[in-house]
Amino acid sequence: MMWTSDKTLDVVLYALVSYTLGHILSCFGLMSFWTVFIVTWILSAGTCLYLASLEISPGKKAVIVTGCDSGFGHEIALKLDKLGFRVFAGCLLADAGGEGAKDLRKKGSERLHVLQMDVTSSEQLDKALEVVEKLLPDDEVLWGIVNNAGIAYMGAVEWVPLKDFKTSTEVNYLGLVAATKTFLPLIRRSKGRVVNISSLVGGLAVLWFSPYIGTKYAVEGFSDCLRLEMRKFGVKVSLIEPSSYIAATQLLTKEMLTRQADSCWEGLSEEIRSAYGEETFRQSFEGYMNHGERNIQPVVDAVTEALTQMHPRARYCPSTWPFKRMLLVARHLPEWVYDAIF
Repeated sequence: MMWTSDKTLDVVLYALVSYTLGHILSCFGLMSFWTVFIVTWILSAGTCLYLASLEISPGKKAVIVTGCDSGFGHEIALKLDKLGFRVFAGCLLADAGGEGAKDLRKKGSERLHVLQMDVTSSEQLDKALEVVEKLLPDDEVLWGIVNNAGIAYMGAVEWVPLKDFKTSTEVNYLGLVAATKTFLPLIRRSKGRVVNISSLVGGLAVLWFSPYIGTKYAVEGFSDCLRLEMRKFGVKVSLIEPSSYIAATQLLTKEMLTRQADSCWEGLSEEIRSAYGEETFRQSFEGYMNHGERNIQPVVDAVTEALTQMHPRARYCPSTWPFKRMLLVARHLPEWVYDAIF
């Protein structure tokens, strides 16, 4: 069992609950505080950790991973392959000789199959399904899909062209829905897993990122609804909510951000340019260059747990503590508190 920040929070939560229960019972003279606190904490936290340690075997199971050209998807595909899963790694540039696809073919075992997969293309998704059904042995099942493919546009609502909002939605949300619908019948039969890569910002607001954040809010809602729909079939749906890993995944490189900034500025009216000012405009983009964590292993571990734990979580949050604090404030306190702090 891997130790994660989610498990740390679970242990702390059960400590707080045990502490409260101990004070209540001791105030009524029913039991001593320390007896209740220690016994309740050990039993609750121990049960939680025991359930988290129960795992399924990856043998005879296959997993689809989208967006494997680089970043999370690339490393997730290699990790699942090493664990013993049959992996179908969807790459946008598989047929175009992309470096990510080449690297997967080089490093992966014979169980790792690289597929051409643009999640916005129904033809490519249908073709991928045909390949999966052809290559999947009769004694194996399609256990899960990891919806990882995504792109990012940044900028204020008034800066970003509508076409970029549409492209972001087509890839990050509609592409995720399309890929899920394509492979869900096979996953439903195996009572497997759907793992959707969302983001910490799927639950909070960040300046200058509405084109991206809006799609992640949509992914959160879709996943929650799908989780309820799939309960009767035994399919588990999990969300992975990473914090900022821009530096590690190169989701937004310095060149990409500069190009986005130049394109947005050229398309702005003089009134909008004057309202925001070019200095504020440029600084908003520069602030996200080389931003965030550089080690993506916590995200890879979270996806692994979502696929292998017998009792997976609905949400995994592989984030640093400052980001977790932001999420706590955003979800549980009035909006004005979050706005004032962050």
